[in-house]
Amino acid sequence: MIILGVDPGLTRCGVGVIEAGEHRRLSFIHVDVVRSSPDISQDLRLLAIYNGLAEKMDRFAPDSVSIERVFAQSNRNTVLGTAQAAGLAMLAAAQRNIPVALHTPTEAKLAITGNGQAQKIQVERMVTRILNLTKMPTPADAADALALAICHALRPAGALQGGEREQHLTPAQRQWAEAAQHMTRRRINHDRGM
Repeated sequence: MIILGVDPGLTRCGVGVIEAGEHRRLSFIHVDVVRSSPDISQDLRLLAIYNGLAEKMDRFAPDSVSIERVFAQSNRNTVLGTAQAAGLAMLAAAQRNIPVALHTPTEAKLAITGNGQAQKIQVERMVTRILNLTKMPTPADAADALALAICHALRPAGALQGGEREQHLTPAQRQWAEAAQHMTRRRINHDRGM
């Protein structure tokens, strides 16, 4: 399975492509950053990001796209640009009938390092190790995109239903599955007004 990870951003949008083979064996394919200049109008910046993402999806034909879930930040301009770039990634994937998964930074850190509060350098080192790279991918947006792709490949699909698969999860994946179950229960209770 080919997975394209996207670390959305309006100035720099990280793109990482990996292959997930049998037994969760992961292989590096490509990493890059799609850029837009802050010196041009917002619409042209969005077009540049969209075109770059569309080109990567056409070139690598991923089976799935993993995008960082946008969350509230103190800098409203940053979060707006990030959300717009994430939306463009979702649009480009939808136009190509590619399934999209959204993962939080905490989920990616937990899947890769076993610690949802890991520092960036720890994530970068583990990305380098997991993919057998000779050096850390730069800039950080590129490493983050690979981390999102790895996170998606290692996600505990089926773990929430329990059963035999749960026995084969790493401690980090077990924590992740438990956290996801907890959030699902919270959402259900919230929807029921509890």
